[in-house]
Amino acid sequence: MIHEVTRLMLEIGVPVHLKGYHYLREAICLSAENMEVVGSVTKLLYPQIAKQYSTTDQKVERAVRNAIEVSWERGNTELFEDIFGYSRITGRRRPTNSEYIACMADKVRLDFVH
Repeated sequence: MIHEVTRLMLEIGVPVHLKGYHYLREAICLSAENMEVVGSVTKLLYPQIAKQYSTTDQKVERAVRNAIEVSWERGNTELFEDIFGYSRITGRRRPTNSEYIACMADKVRLDFVH
């Protein structure tokens, strides 16, 4: 599944050089495996990722937010429209971390997990 998530993230425009890229990829993979963690991003998901990468939940949250912001501003707007139903071009605000993770995980589950 990690290969599909990686491909999707690169296609949507999340830059690989950002720390948040790795955290976000992990968050999407974990969420695709168990969608219940999306409901507790700050209590379950960020702490689990922080522990894995020897950092803090706050740093994970900030890095993920930054990666999402960069992909929102510079990424593939057509793919954003496809996944989220809107993009920055339509004038909407960017999705929250939880919304982004949930939508991406759902797309991965629908497209790649049978």
